Amino acid sequence: MRRARGAFSAAADPFRVDAERLVDIDEATLGALFEVRADNPLVGLGGRVALLRRLGAALDGGRPGALYDRLTARSHTVSVTAILRELLDMLGPIWLTGSTLDGIALGDAWRHPQAGGDGPARGWVPFHKLSQWMTYSMLEPFEWAGATLTDRDALTGLPEYRNGGLLLDTGVIVWRDPADATVAWDVGSELVVEWRALTVSLIDELAPRVRTLLATPDLPLACILEGGTWAAGRALAAEKPLCGARATR
Repeated sequence: MRRARGAFSAAADPFRVDAERLVDIDEATLGALFEVRADNPLVGLGGRVALLRRLGAALDGGRPGALYDRLTARSHTVSVTAILRELLDMLGPIWLTGSTLDGIALGDAWRHPQAGGDGPARGWVPFHKLSQWMTYSMLEPFEWAGATLTDRDALTGLPEYRNGGLLLDTGVIVWRDPADATVAWDVGSELVVEWRALTVSLIDELAPRVRTLLATPDLPLACILEGGTWAAGRALAAEKPLCGARATR
């Protein structure tokens, strides 16, 4: 086993992460940690370094591990939505999508003319794919640390290219104009926002069918995503010319 280097730690404990180390991380350090070489490249290394630096700045001298301490300070029963809310509040500034409302960075939320809601939320479709993905990834570690989680079904499906691609590749979602499939669309375009919103809605329709088919009524949505739609979407993308690029981004 490779010995822990503690590159993200400002203390004697190598298994912790501190903001002051993140804000100073550079490509050479991160590249060495990921064993990046000419024969083992890592796409977007510079962008990943910039993201870690923004994370360090957003932590304002703290540690990402303090999230657990805050959420369990009064009780070890924690709502999954509380984890997501903390992540959205903490990580909002690091996602440079350009979506803002009253000067507040919204992250993965986009305009669509038919989006519902009342007041200032009208017209916005909130996805928060990466923040929800991170929340799903934290569920087991929270439980390992002794927390009891509630509201597991409050999160949505992830509107990303493997899940959305699966629905296109299987004909569940069909192009209104087939020529649109040959165009590179901006992530904030009406077409992409609508595609992602359909992905979330249709995964909600798919999940109970999978549970019924497998006779597992309590199967978490996270399992359906990881072991089902995500894996199947990636496999199909590798077989289809249009989707091959999605699988390697």
